[in-house]
This record gives sequence, C-alpha cells and structure tokens, in this order.
Amino acid sequence: MKTKEIAYVGLFTAITIVLSIVKIPLLITPIPITLQVLAVGVTGAVLGAKMGFLSMVIYTLLGLIGLPVFSGFTAGPGVLFGITGGYIFGFIAAAFVIGLIVDNVTTINRWLQYIIMLFSMLIGLIIIYAFGVIQMMIIAKLDMNTAIVSGVLPFIVPDIIKMVVGSLVAYFVRNALRKQNLLYRVQTS
Repeated sequence: MKTKEIAYVGLFTAITIVLSIVKIPLLITPIPITLQVLAVGVTGAVLGAKMGFLSMVIYTLLGLIGLPVFSGFTAGPGVLFGITGGYIFGFIAAAFVIGLIVDNVTTINRWLQYIIMLFSMLIGLIIIYAFGVIQMMIIAKLDMNTAIVSGVLPFIVPDIIKMVVGSLVAYFVRNALRKQNLLYRVQTS
C-alpha cells in the first residue's frame, strides 16, 4: 500500500470518528440517529472497495480496543457485541460493497456516475441494516418484525437523506481527487 493510500485510509477513519460523535437518541428505540452511515457511504464511494474496507476495519478495531470512537464516545467489546454492534460490523461490509460498485463505474457521464454512487450507498445502507437487525435479533432475542420496527423503520428517511447528500459529496470529492491524479482514474471503455 502506498503512503498516499495509507493517508487516505487514516483520514477517512478520522472522518468516521468525528461523525460518530453526533448522537441523537430516540425514545422509541435504543438505537440513536448518527452520522456514521454518512461517513461509511462517503468512505466507500471515495476510497473504493479495498481502502474503504480497510478504513472501516481500522475504525472498528480502534473501538474494540477501547478508544471511544463509536457513537456518543463509546467503545469496547460490549458495544461491538451488544445490541447495536451489528451496524458497526455492517459498516465494514457496506464500505466494501459501495466501493466495489463505484470502482466498476466505467461511464464518463456525470449524471450516471452520481446515480451509481447513490445506488451503491443505498445498497450499503441495506447491508448495514441487515447486519444490525440480525445482531439485534440474536442479542435482544427479538423476532425479525420487532427488530426491523425498532432498528430500521425510524431511520429510513434520515438515512436516505444522508445517502443523497453523501453521494453528492463523494461524487465531487472523488472526481476532484482524480482530476488532480490523487486517486486512480476510471478506465473508460
């Protein structure tokens, strides 16, 4: 891995940590609204599959060893393997899949590039929800409907808004970095 790539991974890990500070508790569910999914989406779309995956793995490991990087300055195995930890595991898979989709964009059409980024982030969001719901069902011994009602439904609209904003940010950042030859260019065919 090149020094530049290591720097990007570290930067986007830091961005994820900063956006994890935002925590808005809801009365209807133990899961708060955060900006973590925004960070995951942008990370995967800008850095691509390999570096986006690595950034989320580092973020997760930092929290696992006790650095307060998770939502609301929390950390440790209790968070990661608790009721909301599935979402954090989902961040890793989502960043990889988002990056994989975006890495394979071969169009030079700007509108289509944005649509593909948005599509990839929405797929990533579904992955995060799936990991979160599965772990919530296991840890809290909930049925799927109850887990979806408390772990997905309150967040769909805010998270879709985050993905729309995130895909705009990622589109401009990724293209600006490519224009300056700071990221690999998309091969056109």
